[in-house]
Amino acid sequence: MTHDHDLVLRPTAAQTEAALNPPPGRNGGDLVVETLAALGATTVFGLPGQHALGMFDALRRSDLRYIGLRVENNAGFAADAYGRITGEAAPLLLSTGPGALTSLAALQEARAASAPVLAISSQVPTAGLGGGRHGYLHELPDQAASFRGVVKSVHTVRTQSQIPSAIAEAWTSALTVPHGPVWVEIPQDVLLAKTPIPVVTGGDTFPEELPPRPELTAVAADLLSRAERPAIIAGGGVVRADASKKLRQLAERLQAPVVTTFGGKGAFPWTHPLSLQSWLEDRHTTDFLEDADVLLVVGSGLGELSSNYHTFEPRGRVIQIEADLGKLESNHPALGIHADARLALQALLETVGERTDPAAPERVREVLAKVRERIASQELTLEQDVLAAVRKALPSGAPSFWDMTILAYWAWSAFDAKAPNTMHSAQGAGGLGYGFPAALGAAAADPTHPVLAVSGDGGALYSIAELATARQYDLNVTWLIVDDGGYGILREYMTDAFGEPAATELTRPDYVALAESFGVPGVRTSPETLEADLAKALAAPGPSVVVLPAVLRMFAPTHLD
Repeated sequence: MTHDHDLVLRPTAAQTEAALNPPPGRNGGDLVVETLAALGATTVFGLPGQHALGMFDALRRSDLRYIGLRVENNAGFAADAYGRITGEAAPLLLSTGPGALTSLAALQEARAASAPVLAISSQVPTAGLGGGRHGYLHELPDQAASFRGVVKSVHTVRTQSQIPSAIAEAWTSALTVPHGPVWVEIPQDVLLAKTPIPVVTGGDTFPEELPPRPELTAVAADLLSRAERPAIIAGGGVVRADASKKLRQLAERLQAPVVTTFGGKGAFPWTHPLSLQSWLEDRHTTDFLEDADVLLVVGSGLGELSSNYHTFEPRGRVIQIEADLGKLESNHPALGIHADARLALQALLETVGERTDPAAPERVREVLAKVRERIASQELTLEQDVLAAVRKALPSGAPSFWDMTILAYWAWSAFDAKAPNTMHSAQGAGGLGYGFPAALGAAAADPTHPVLAVSGDGGALYSIAELATARQYDLNVTWLIVDDGGYGILREYMTDAFGEPAATELTRPDYVALAESFGVPGVRTSPETLEADLAKALAAPGPSVVVLPAVLRMFAPTHLD
């Protein structure tokens, strides 16, 4: 009797010939790019450096497409977006020490947002590993230690024969739910040395699925079937798992209202009769969710932003489906189901009973009416008009990437993403500078749609150098910069807390002239002309910049009441 694990794939005659007679001139860097190609990678991001030159030299001999950014952190953001859009592990090639460390903020965002990024860094020569102080350029006592608290897994290579397996193991880790960034580091001498190892051809990896425990989904299905006032919170895990259709089927079967978190934008149709949209920073929504007798939380850890800054106190039974074991019941006691959102929702669909509740849509309408009334009382017409103009100008299927700026905070709550996996922001880790380089990564992933990036003038200066990248690769990204002369949200926070701001005002360039100096078309717009100017820029091929001088305000928070 033959078992599956007894089967061995026999090399073909051509593979045997190639293995016995590899092409000359290959080095350890070739093993890296060959492994990536064998795993299915087609595009890599990065920035060269002295210790990493073996990898970048090998790119010349490969079919991989290279997108080189100007700052390692921005390269990490681009890889993050590529991973979100494609669901593939996005390779990120980096150098040692300062180059590696500069990527940390981007990798933190990828970890928080479950974006699969395969970071491959060089290291000092092998003799420098282990903490010895040899004085190599870029040397750290323990470079891997700087990343262990940020990425999912760390893999240190010491010999060329370890390269294919280490990269394949890291690739599997990045694509095992919850997705996330991983770290591989390879010494300079290992990358540069000529290699007798055959060309890497085998690369199949099979990330393990994470199904729910059936006894737990049985209990969950029973609770939901018997609930009088069920409700659902849908987080980013629904989007990452491509489970939006299953979520809608379950919500309709249960007649359960659904609110999406800021990371879960688009997971549920915005105008659906059961959609509470994304007004999580609103006490009316919080009250409604607290009143649910059974609350299903899918793909969210109910962190600070998703719980109205930890003021949310559910009174009913909570069922939490979460692929990240560390987030399970981390904020609220629950029936915790450690599982991929898609598999868990499918299990519930197979067992849950159908509810009838004709009053559910009316309760949703009442909550949304209260939210609109609260916002309308604050005289925020400019902000709502600007956001509406962006929505009208942006084609329905086009993705958008939002920096940490006031307009993005509005978009978290009030922007209709139109479809899953189209609206992305840096709300996972909350660092500045995400929007534009991430949009470049998305444009590299899918050139069939225009891509929108939204930044404030403060965040724009973090990634202004990437205008050169946009022009060099002719990436189809329109960058909307809302110029209010400073760190606008921090200005508001400090004024509210201390009566006046400090360290928030910025001297900034003429962004239109600066864009044009890179060969990128720029236009200065106004709230009245924004829709037309933005639509025109999005319709034109290649990169463009639209600058909106405007001071926007946030709606009043409700978690302080």
